[in-house]
Amino acid sequence: MNYTIIKDTQTLAQVCEKARLADVIMLDTEFVRTRTYHPQLGLIQLFDGEQLVLIDPLEIDDMDAFSELLKDQSVMKILHACGEDLEVFQHSFGCIPNPMIDTQLMAAFLGHGLSTGFASLVNEYLSVELDKSESRADWLARPLTDKQLDYAAADVYYLLPLYQQLLAKVEDKGWLTAVQQESNLLISKRLKTSDPELAYLDIKGAWTLDPEQLAILKVIAKWRLLEAQKRDLALNFVVKEANVLEICRLKMASLKQMNEAGFDHREIRRHGNTLIEMVKQGLDTPQSEWPDKITRLMDNPAYKQLFKRLKDEVKTVSETTGLATEFLASKKQLNQFITWVWMRNRSEEKLPDVMRDWRKNILGDVLNGKMD
Repeated sequence: MNYTIIKDTQTLAQVCEKARLADVIMLDTEFVRTRTYHPQLGLIQLFDGEQLVLIDPLEIDDMDAFSELLKDQSVMKILHACGEDLEVFQHSFGCIPNPMIDTQLMAAFLGHGLSTGFASLVNEYLSVELDKSESRADWLARPLTDKQLDYAAADVYYLLPLYQQLLAKVEDKGWLTAVQQESNLLISKRLKTSDPELAYLDIKGAWTLDPEQLAILKVIAKWRLLEAQKRDLALNFVVKEANVLEICRLKMASLKQMNEAGFDHREIRRHGNTLIEMVKQGLDTPQSEWPDKITRLMDNPAYKQLFKRLKDEVKTVSETTGLATEFLASKKQLNQFITWVWMRNRSEEKLPDVMRDWRKNILGDVLNGKMD
Protein backbone atom coordinates (compact mmCIF):
# COMPACT_ATOMS: atom_id res chain seq x y z
CA MET A 1 0.00 0.00 0.00
CA ASN A 2 1.92 2.99 -1.30
CA TYR A 3 0.60 6.49 -0.72
CA THR A 4 1.70 10.08 -1.19
CA ILE A 5 1.19 12.93 1.25
CA ILE A 6 0.01 16.14 -0.46
CA LYS A 7 1.02 19.41 1.21
CA ASP A 8 1.01 22.00 -1.59
CA THR A 9 -1.55 23.54 -3.93
CA GLN A 10 0.19 22.63 -7.18
CA THR A 11 0.49 18.90 -6.42
CA LEU A 12 -3.09 18.87 -5.17
CA ALA A 13 -4.28 20.36 -8.46
CA GLN A 14 -2.41 17.68 -10.43
CA VAL A 15 -3.85 14.89 -8.29
CA CYS A 16 -7.41 16.22 -8.57
CA GLU A 17 -7.10 16.72 -12.33
CA LYS A 18 -6.11 13.09 -12.74
CA ALA A 19 -8.80 11.89 -10.31
CA ARG A 20 -11.46 13.67 -12.39
CA LEU A 21 -10.68 11.24 -15.23
CA ALA A 22 -11.79 8.28 -13.09
CA ASP A 23 -15.34 6.93 -13.04
CA VAL A 24 -15.28 6.45 -9.26
CA ILE A 25 -13.04 7.64 -6.44
CA MET A 26 -12.83 6.58 -2.81
CA LEU A 27 -12.96 9.34 -0.18
CA ASP A 28 -12.61 9.56 3.58
CA THR A 29 -11.74 12.20 6.14
CA GLU A 30 -10.15 12.30 9.56
CA PHE A 31 -11.42 15.03 11.85
CA VAL A 32 -11.70 16.06 15.47
CA ARG A 33 -14.96 17.06 17.13
CA THR A 34 -14.70 17.40 20.89
CA ARG A 35 -15.51 20.94 22.02
CA THR A 36 -16.39 22.52 18.68
CA TYR A 37 -19.76 23.01 16.97
CA HIS A 38 -18.28 22.14 13.58
CA PRO A 39 -15.99 19.14 12.94
CA GLN A 40 -12.35 20.21 12.50
CA LEU A 41 -10.82 18.66 9.37
CA GLY A 42 -7.40 17.08 9.86
CA LEU A 43 -6.81 14.89 6.79
CA ILE A 44 -8.45 13.83 3.52
CA GLN A 45 -7.87 10.41 1.93
CA LEU A 46 -8.40 9.87 -1.79
CA PHE A 47 -7.93 6.76 -3.93
CA ASP A 48 -8.90 6.58 -7.61
CA GLY A 49 -7.59 3.06 -8.25
CA GLU A 50 -4.14 4.31 -9.22
CA GLN A 51 -3.10 7.17 -6.99
CA LEU A 52 -3.60 6.88 -3.24
CA VAL A 53 -3.03 10.25 -1.60
CA LEU A 54 -3.36 11.75 1.85
CA ILE A 55 -4.19 15.45 1.54
CA ASP A 56 -3.12 17.71 4.41
CA PRO A 57 -5.64 20.60 4.51
CA LEU A 58 -3.71 22.26 7.34
CA GLU A 59 -0.75 22.82 5.00
CA ILE A 60 -2.55 23.80 1.79
CA ASP A 61 -3.77 27.36 1.32
CA ASP A 62 -5.93 26.83 -1.78
CA MET A 63 -8.22 23.78 -1.83
CA ASP A 64 -10.27 24.89 -4.87
CA ALA A 65 -9.07 22.00 -7.03
CA PHE A 66 -10.40 19.54 -4.46
CA SER A 67 -13.72 21.40 -4.20
CA GLU A 68 -14.13 21.15 -7.97
CA LEU A 69 -13.48 17.40 -7.78
CA LEU A 70 -16.17 17.06 -5.10
CA LYS A 71 -18.66 18.83 -7.37
CA ASP A 72 -17.69 17.02 -10.60
CA GLN A 73 -20.87 15.23 -11.70
CA SER A 74 -18.95 12.79 -13.92
CA VAL A 75 -17.13 11.22 -10.96
CA MET A 76 -18.96 8.99 -8.49
CA LYS A 77 -17.66 9.42 -4.94
CA ILE A 78 -17.65 6.40 -2.64
CA LEU A 79 -17.56 6.81 1.16
CA HIS A 80 -18.42 4.65 4.14
CA ALA A 81 -20.71 5.83 6.97
CA CYS A 82 -20.28 9.31 5.61
CA GLY A 83 -22.81 11.31 7.67
CA GLU A 84 -20.20 13.33 9.53
CA ASP A 85 -17.88 13.44 6.50
CA LEU A 86 -20.63 15.31 4.65
CA GLU A 87 -20.71 17.90 7.42
CA VAL A 88 -16.92 18.19 7.23
CA PHE A 89 -16.98 18.82 3.49
CA GLN A 90 -19.87 21.28 3.71
CA HIS A 91 -18.25 23.28 6.50
CA SER A 92 -14.73 23.21 5.05
CA PHE A 93 -15.47 23.70 1.34
CA GLY A 94 -19.08 24.83 1.09
CA CYS A 95 -19.99 21.76 -0.99
CA ILE A 96 -20.42 18.01 -0.69
CA PRO A 97 -19.33 14.96 -2.74
CA ASN A 98 -21.87 14.71 -5.56
CA PRO A 99 -22.86 12.22 -6.84
CA MET A 100 -22.17 9.97 -3.86
CA ILE A 101 -22.81 6.42 -2.64
CA ASP A 102 -22.30 5.20 0.92
CA THR A 103 -21.04 1.60 1.21
CA GLN A 104 -22.63 1.25 4.64
CA LEU A 105 -25.99 1.75 2.92
CA MET A 106 -25.01 -0.73 0.19
CA ALA A 107 -24.31 -3.29 2.90
CA ALA A 108 -27.67 -2.56 4.52
CA PHE A 109 -29.41 -3.53 1.27
CA LEU A 110 -27.58 -6.85 1.50
CA GLY A 111 -29.05 -7.62 4.91
CA HIS A 112 -26.39 -6.10 7.17
CA GLY A 113 -27.36 -3.89 10.10
CA LEU A 114 -27.50 -0.18 9.30
CA SER A 115 -24.52 0.65 11.51
CA THR A 116 -22.17 -2.11 10.29
CA GLY A 117 -18.62 -0.81 10.54
CA PHE A 118 -16.02 -0.61 7.79
CA ALA A 119 -13.55 -2.97 9.50
CA SER A 120 -16.26 -5.60 9.95
CA LEU A 121 -17.18 -5.50 6.24
CA VAL A 122 -13.54 -5.56 5.11
CA ASN A 123 -12.98 -8.58 7.28
CA GLU A 124 -16.06 -10.38 5.93
CA TYR A 125 -15.66 -9.56 2.23
CA LEU A 126 -11.87 -9.17 1.85
CA SER A 127 -10.59 -11.34 4.75
CA VAL A 128 -8.42 -8.47 5.97
CA GLU A 129 -8.10 -7.48 9.63
CA LEU A 130 -7.84 -3.70 9.95
CA ASP A 131 -6.16 -2.02 12.90
CA LYS A 132 -8.64 0.59 14.17
CA SER A 133 -6.56 1.70 17.16
CA GLU A 134 -5.94 5.15 15.63
CA SER A 135 -9.62 6.03 15.21
CA ARG A 136 -9.52 8.36 18.23
CA ALA A 137 -6.16 9.93 17.42
CA ASP A 138 -5.63 13.70 17.37
CA TRP A 139 -5.74 14.42 13.64
CA LEU A 140 -5.00 18.11 14.12
CA ALA A 141 -1.62 17.49 15.77
CA ARG A 142 1.50 17.57 13.61
CA PRO A 143 3.48 15.64 12.64
CA LEU A 144 1.12 12.71 12.09
CA THR A 145 2.70 9.37 12.99
CA ASP A 146 3.40 6.63 10.43
CA LYS A 147 0.80 4.51 12.20
CA GLN A 148 -1.81 7.25 11.75
CA LEU A 149 -0.94 7.65 8.08
CA ASP A 150 -1.09 3.91 7.43
CA TYR A 151 -4.43 3.71 9.21
CA ALA A 152 -5.86 6.59 7.16
CA ALA A 153 -4.60 5.20 3.84
CA ALA A 154 -6.08 1.77 4.53
CA ASP A 155 -9.55 3.28 4.87
CA VAL A 156 -9.68 4.17 1.17
CA TYR A 157 -7.31 1.49 -0.16
CA TYR A 158 -9.65 -1.31 0.97
CA LEU A 159 -12.78 0.72 0.25
CA LEU A 160 -12.32 0.20 -3.50
CA PRO A 161 -12.41 -3.64 -3.57
CA LEU A 162 -15.14 -3.60 -0.92
CA TYR A 163 -17.23 -1.26 -3.06
CA GLN A 164 -16.68 -3.44 -6.14
CA GLN A 165 -17.92 -6.54 -4.32
CA LEU A 166 -20.90 -4.77 -2.79
CA LEU A 167 -21.80 -3.19 -6.14
CA ALA A 168 -21.96 -6.57 -7.89
CA LYS A 169 -24.21 -7.98 -5.17
CA VAL A 170 -26.44 -4.91 -5.00
CA GLU A 171 -26.89 -4.89 -8.78
CA ASP A 172 -27.64 -8.60 -8.75
CA LYS A 173 -30.43 -8.05 -6.21
CA GLY A 174 -31.82 -5.03 -8.05
CA TRP A 175 -31.17 -2.52 -5.27
CA LEU A 176 -28.78 -0.08 -7.01
CA THR A 177 -31.39 2.63 -7.65
CA ALA A 178 -32.57 2.29 -4.06
CA VAL A 179 -28.96 2.65 -2.84
CA GLN A 180 -28.66 5.93 -4.72
CA GLN A 181 -32.00 7.14 -3.35
CA GLU A 182 -30.96 6.29 0.20
CA SER A 183 -27.60 8.02 -0.25
CA ASN A 184 -29.43 11.14 -1.43
CA LEU A 185 -31.78 10.95 1.56
CA LEU A 186 -28.74 10.77 3.84
CA ILE A 187 -27.36 13.91 2.21
CA SER A 188 -30.61 15.82 2.65
CA LYS A 189 -30.81 14.88 6.33
CA ARG A 190 -27.23 15.60 7.27
CA LEU A 191 -27.15 18.96 5.55
CA LYS A 192 -30.46 20.25 6.84
CA THR A 193 -29.74 23.59 8.46
CA SER A 194 -30.92 24.25 11.99
CA ASP A 195 -33.60 26.95 12.28
CA PRO A 196 -32.74 29.04 15.38
CA GLU A 197 -36.44 29.81 15.87
CA LEU A 198 -37.13 26.09 16.31
CA ALA A 199 -34.02 25.21 18.33
CA TYR A 200 -36.17 24.86 21.47
CA LEU A 201 -37.78 21.75 19.99
CA ASP A 202 -34.40 19.98 20.07
CA ILE A 203 -34.02 20.41 23.83
CA LYS A 204 -34.61 17.07 25.55
CA GLY A 205 -37.39 17.42 28.07
CA ALA A 206 -38.94 20.47 26.39
CA TRP A 207 -42.25 18.58 26.44
CA THR A 208 -42.32 18.90 30.24
CA LEU A 209 -42.64 22.70 30.08
CA ASP A 210 -45.82 24.72 29.87
CA PRO A 211 -46.32 27.33 27.11
CA GLU A 212 -44.99 30.23 29.22
CA GLN A 213 -41.86 28.25 30.11
CA LEU A 214 -41.53 27.32 26.42
CA ALA A 215 -41.57 31.03 25.54
CA ILE A 216 -38.47 31.41 27.71
CA LEU A 217 -36.91 28.27 26.27
CA LYS A 218 -37.45 29.51 22.72
CA VAL A 219 -35.48 32.69 23.46
CA ILE A 220 -32.62 30.92 25.24
CA ALA A 221 -32.35 28.01 22.76
CA LYS A 222 -32.15 30.42 19.82
CA TRP A 223 -29.39 32.44 21.51
CA ARG A 224 -27.52 29.28 22.53
CA LEU A 225 -27.50 27.91 18.97
CA LEU A 226 -26.34 31.21 17.43
CA GLU A 227 -23.68 31.60 20.13
CA ALA A 228 -22.41 28.05 19.48
CA GLN A 229 -22.20 28.70 15.75
CA LYS A 230 -20.52 32.08 16.18
CA ARG A 231 -17.90 30.80 18.61
CA ASP A 232 -17.62 27.35 16.97
CA LEU A 233 -18.33 25.76 20.32
CA ALA A 234 -20.35 22.64 21.07
CA LEU A 235 -23.80 23.54 22.39
CA ASN A 236 -23.21 22.09 25.85
CA PHE A 237 -20.01 24.12 26.18
CA VAL A 238 -22.08 27.28 25.80
CA VAL A 239 -24.68 26.31 28.39
CA LYS A 240 -25.49 22.77 29.42
CA GLU A 241 -28.83 21.55 28.08
CA ALA A 242 -29.99 20.38 31.52
CA ASN A 243 -29.27 23.86 32.91
CA VAL A 244 -31.24 25.52 30.12
CA LEU A 245 -34.24 23.37 30.99
CA GLU A 246 -33.90 24.14 34.72
CA ILE A 247 -33.66 27.89 34.08
CA CYS A 248 -36.91 27.79 32.13
CA ARG A 249 -38.70 25.50 34.57
CA LEU A 250 -37.91 27.75 37.55
CA LYS A 251 -37.99 31.02 35.53
CA MET A 252 -34.68 31.89 37.18
CA ALA A 253 -34.28 35.59 37.90
CA SER A 254 -30.98 35.67 39.83
CA LEU A 255 -27.42 34.39 39.82
CA LYS A 256 -28.07 33.07 43.33
CA GLN A 257 -30.64 30.61 41.97
CA MET A 258 -28.10 29.36 39.43
CA ASN A 259 -25.51 28.88 42.16
CA GLU A 260 -27.98 27.02 44.35
CA ALA A 261 -28.88 24.78 41.39
CA GLY A 262 -25.21 23.77 41.10
CA PHE A 263 -24.44 25.40 37.75
CA ASP A 264 -20.77 25.63 36.73
CA HIS A 265 -19.31 28.88 38.10
CA ARG A 266 -17.66 29.67 34.76
CA GLU A 267 -21.00 29.29 33.01
CA ILE A 268 -22.65 31.64 35.50
CA ARG A 269 -19.83 34.18 35.25
CA ARG A 270 -19.84 34.22 31.46
CA HIS A 271 -23.55 33.97 30.68
CA GLY A 272 -25.51 34.32 33.93
CA ASN A 273 -26.71 37.90 33.45
CA THR A 274 -27.47 37.27 29.78
CA LEU A 275 -29.60 34.27 30.70
CA ILE A 276 -31.51 36.30 33.30
CA GLU A 277 -32.25 38.96 30.68
CA MET A 278 -33.53 36.28 28.32
CA VAL A 279 -35.79 34.87 31.03
CA LYS A 280 -37.30 38.37 31.35
CA GLN A 281 -37.61 38.58 27.57
CA GLY A 282 -39.43 35.25 27.50
CA LEU A 283 -41.77 36.32 30.32
CA ASP A 284 -42.54 39.52 28.39
CA THR A 285 -43.66 37.52 25.37
CA PRO A 286 -47.40 38.10 24.78
CA GLN A 287 -49.46 35.03 25.60
CA SER A 288 -50.71 34.94 22.01
CA GLU A 289 -47.12 34.27 20.90
CA TRP A 290 -46.31 31.50 23.38
CA PRO A 291 -45.38 28.21 21.71
CA ASP A 292 -47.96 25.44 21.90
CA LYS A 293 -47.50 22.82 24.57
CA ILE A 294 -45.45 20.00 23.08
CA THR A 295 -47.47 16.82 22.79
CA ARG A 296 -45.74 13.47 22.57
CA LEU A 297 -47.04 10.65 20.42
CA MET A 298 -46.69 8.21 23.31
CA ASP A 299 -49.14 10.24 25.39
CA ASN A 300 -51.92 9.35 22.94
CA PRO A 301 -53.83 6.31 24.31
CA ALA A 302 -53.89 4.73 20.84
CA TYR A 303 -50.17 5.10 20.24
CA LYS A 304 -48.74 2.02 21.96
CA GLN A 305 -51.01 -0.48 20.22
CA LEU A 306 -50.64 1.24 16.84
CA PHE A 307 -46.85 1.33 17.09
CA LYS A 308 -46.77 -2.39 17.85
CA ARG A 309 -49.01 -3.12 14.86
CA LEU A 310 -46.79 -1.10 12.54
CA LYS A 311 -43.66 -2.69 13.99
CA ASP A 312 -45.12 -6.14 13.27
CA GLU A 313 -45.68 -5.11 9.64
CA VAL A 314 -42.06 -3.95 9.40
CA LYS A 315 -40.92 -7.31 10.75
CA THR A 316 -42.99 -9.13 8.13
CA VAL A 317 -41.49 -7.04 5.31
CA SER A 318 -38.05 -7.62 6.82
CA GLU A 319 -38.55 -11.37 6.59
CA THR A 320 -39.64 -11.23 2.94
CA THR A 321 -36.97 -8.77 1.75
CA GLY A 322 -34.02 -9.78 3.93
CA LEU A 323 -33.54 -6.14 5.01
CA ALA A 324 -32.96 -5.39 8.69
CA THR A 325 -36.00 -3.99 10.51
CA GLU A 326 -34.15 -0.91 11.78
CA PHE A 327 -33.06 -0.15 8.23
CA LEU A 328 -36.55 -0.52 6.79
CA ALA A 329 -38.04 1.76 9.42
CA SER A 330 -36.41 2.87 12.65
CA LYS A 331 -38.46 3.93 15.66
CA LYS A 332 -37.86 7.54 14.66
CA GLN A 333 -39.11 6.87 11.12
CA LEU A 334 -42.23 5.08 12.37
CA ASN A 335 -42.97 8.02 14.68
CA GLN A 336 -42.41 10.37 11.76
CA PHE A 337 -44.98 8.35 9.79
CA ILE A 338 -47.55 8.39 12.63
CA THR A 339 -47.08 12.14 13.02
CA TRP A 340 -47.64 12.55 9.28
CA VAL A 341 -50.99 10.76 9.52
CA TRP A 342 -52.23 12.12 12.86
CA MET A 343 -51.01 15.71 12.74
CA ARG A 344 -50.24 16.54 9.12
CA ASN A 345 -53.26 14.98 7.40
CA ARG A 346 -51.01 12.95 5.08
CA SER A 347 -49.58 16.10 3.51
CA GLU A 348 -47.99 15.44 0.12
CA GLU A 349 -45.49 18.23 0.85
CA LYS A 350 -44.18 16.63 4.04
CA LEU A 351 -43.86 12.97 3.16
CA PRO A 352 -42.23 10.77 5.82
CA ASP A 353 -39.32 8.53 4.86
CA VAL A 354 -41.46 5.40 4.57
CA MET A 355 -43.69 7.07 1.98
CA ARG A 356 -40.79 8.05 -0.28
CA ASP A 357 -38.65 6.33 -2.89
CA TRP A 358 -37.98 2.59 -2.48
CA ARG A 359 -39.62 2.30 0.96
CA LYS A 360 -43.05 3.38 -0.30
CA ASN A 361 -43.66 0.38 -2.53
CA ILE A 362 -42.42 -2.34 -0.21
CA LEU A 363 -43.47 -0.87 3.14
CA GLY A 364 -45.09 2.57 3.13
CA ASP A 365 -48.27 1.63 1.29
CA VAL A 366 -48.72 -1.35 3.63
CA LEU A 367 -48.33 0.84 6.72
CA ASN A 368 -50.62 3.51 5.29
CA GLY A 369 -53.35 0.91 4.82
CA LYS A 370 -53.10 -0.03 8.50
CA MET A 371 -53.92 3.54 9.59
CA ASP A 372 -57.51 3.56 8.29
